[in-house]
Amino acid sequence: MKLNDACSVPENIGEFSFESFDNFDSYVHAARPALIKLLGLADMAARKSPHRLTPEHLWKRDLGWGTVEKLRFEYEPDEFGNAYFCVPAGAEPPYRLFICLQGHSTGMHNSIAVRWEDERTPIPMEGDRDFAVQCAKRGFAALCIEQRYFGERSMNTEDRKPGCQLPALQNLLIGRTAIGDRIFDVDCAIDYLKSRDDLDHEFLGITGNSGGGTTTMFAGAVLTRPTHLMPSCAFSSFRGSIGSMKHCTCNYVPDLLRFGEAADVLGLAAPRPLVVVSGAEDKIFPLADAKAQFERLRRIYAAAGAPDNLRHAIGPEGHRYYAEAGFSALAELM
Repeated sequence: MKLNDACSVPENIGEFSFESFDNFDSYVHAARPALIKLLGLADMAARKSPHRLTPEHLWKRDLGWGTVEKLRFEYEPDEFGNAYFCVPAGAEPPYRLFICLQGHSTGMHNSIAVRWEDERTPIPMEGDRDFAVQCAKRGFAALCIEQRYFGERSMNTEDRKPGCQLPALQNLLIGRTAIGDRIFDVDCAIDYLKSRDDLDHEFLGITGNSGGGTTTMFAGAVLTRPTHLMPSCAFSSFRGSIGSMKHCTCNYVPDLLRFGEAADVLGLAAPRPLVVVSGAEDKIFPLADAKAQFERLRRIYAAAGAPDNLRHAIGPEGHRYYAEAGFSALAELM
């Protein structure tokens, strides 16, 4: 049964739908703290590890297209995760940087296009999922975060397949969510990035595909320090995507439709530059729903006084990353 057949919440009439407010400022003032609470992030500052600004340095290598340094972070006490800090070949500081987020996969190693088993052997990467390489081609540095419950942080240590169902459900028992946990790690990583003197602190982007795009969307909504956002193949309608077909448990947030729809979440990123990337043939984040929500997003950006800070880049295929379409649209906003 589709959610449309069973849900008692009318379409686009969540409590924090943009249309429920008189102006953009009142919407942001009410909706952002409500979303932070839904995601289980109300105590975010208190949970942060004091060691997050001093990650352990594991190794550093030159991969030809750039240098990669592997770091180990403590995000909250006894909760660790790795990341790659990547600098394009020939670049000079201060670097403009994107935080890069893989979705359901064997992990962040895909962002630098190497085998996870040794992190030395190059691998071909379909669908432009080598995010750090794509950033480097365009002069951006990258911090590729291993998202919770994926890759090295999966419960499935032998094959590195995503192991997010059980921890996503366990989170609900303590008022937390998988999406909230991933945003928390992004925020801790931003603390670290802000402590570096080799970065351009006027520019901080976030991008990712699928589950990484979802984190990009929600992080852009609740965190104010990112300056540019590019979620890929994650923006549609909640009702028409995660509410109408099987998705991983980590996509779900209690009472989300009572809060609002996808545009009401991502609209909280306004007036910052935003590129929404969709696949024309994406079956799990349908384009028709994405277009409808994007039109609502246009109205939110117009109300924020930034109608020109928004683009919808549409790739010709299915569920993948579209680097050329996305970064070309982003260039129009810079």
